[in-house]
Amino acid sequence: MSDNEQIQAGDGVKTRVAVVFGGRSSEHAVSCSTAAAVLQAIDRDRFEVLPIGIDRTGRWLLVADDPEPLRLTPTQRPEVRGEVAVTMVTGSRTLIVREPGQPPVELAGVDVVLPLLHGPFGEDGTLQGLLELSDTRYVGSGVAASAVMMDKHLMKVVFSAAGLPVGAYAVITDKEWRRDKEAAMDPVSALGWPVFVKPARAGSSVGITKVDRVEELEDAIEAAREHDPKVIVEAALPGREIECGVLEGRGSDAPRASEVGEIEVVSNHTFYDFEAKYLDASDVRLSCPAELPREIADEVRTLSVKAFEAAGCEGLARVDWFFEPGGRLVLNEINTMPGFTPSSMFPQVWKASGLDYTALITELIELAQERLLGLR
Repeated sequence: MSDNEQIQAGDGVKTRVAVVFGGRSSEHAVSCSTAAAVLQAIDRDRFEVLPIGIDRTGRWLLVADDPEPLRLTPTQRPEVRGEVAVTMVTGSRTLIVREPGQPPVELAGVDVVLPLLHGPFGEDGTLQGLLELSDTRYVGSGVAASAVMMDKHLMKVVFSAAGLPVGAYAVITDKEWRRDKEAAMDPVSALGWPVFVKPARAGSSVGITKVDRVEELEDAIEAAREHDPKVIVEAALPGREIECGVLEGRGSDAPRASEVGEIEVVSNHTFYDFEAKYLDASDVRLSCPAELPREIADEVRTLSVKAFEAAGCEGLARVDWFFEPGGRLVLNEINTMPGFTPSSMFPQVWKASGLDYTALITELIELAQERLLGLR
């Protein structure tokens, strides 16, 4: 199938979009939940959808085009299951389907992949590398930006080099920890208390612990190491949690920044943890636009675009900030595949900017169709 060839369906021409979700990371259920929302909202008049789930062992499976089993609720943790395996052929955009007891069948080519995976083996450049090898256009950042922005340590190095403000932190590598735990923890005391202990390469607040005193530190590091042998410890930053969405510009246009949103944890949680993000919606208030002085909101947008460009991002990103009581903005992180259900902050800030959820999905797919493949 040529680069410009699309699928003829009904009365119009549709672009075939493979929605890929699930994956091997601890954010598997979150990814399924994101896919449920996208499958429900994507413009079916414009796109032919091919749902592909990656199970926890890494198998690619053709799954039912039904959002209900994929929803994340307090009583349901969704998981990819199935028997029909899918293989992407390296060097082409062809998919091979293998049903149990049946010979392999070649499936028509895919125009765009919409990867909705969070965390390692999906958001970290690994899937992006596979798609580059198969000459397949895809939504979101490329290999380098995905990999570096997934690593909270390397992310801060890049942002510091670009002159962007970041908070104080310490890094504990696997070898340092195994060699001498006490020595590995020594730099943390200079950060003050409390601190946040995090897996360096994970998201959705998985494995994060707020630590108020030194006696709790070792256990928190061990908890983070269950998700990543590399651990980052960050000084707690006072202030408001502010977020801004960025979309790549069309053609040679500059990136676009959204209205600015704010997250407030109003009850039952000491910080914006996994449960607060995905299960206890009433304990969190998302405000957009945030009640900020206009000059501060403008600065957030300007610096968010600067961060997006410094990271080499493509497609989309959510840029997270702390607005300190003294008026200083501190860059927390970039998410190259942010939470993407309709109630998540990234779609919310774009809705407040005039782009609703279905239109946002369409915009991302069209941006992917413009992208160059290979080194760029």
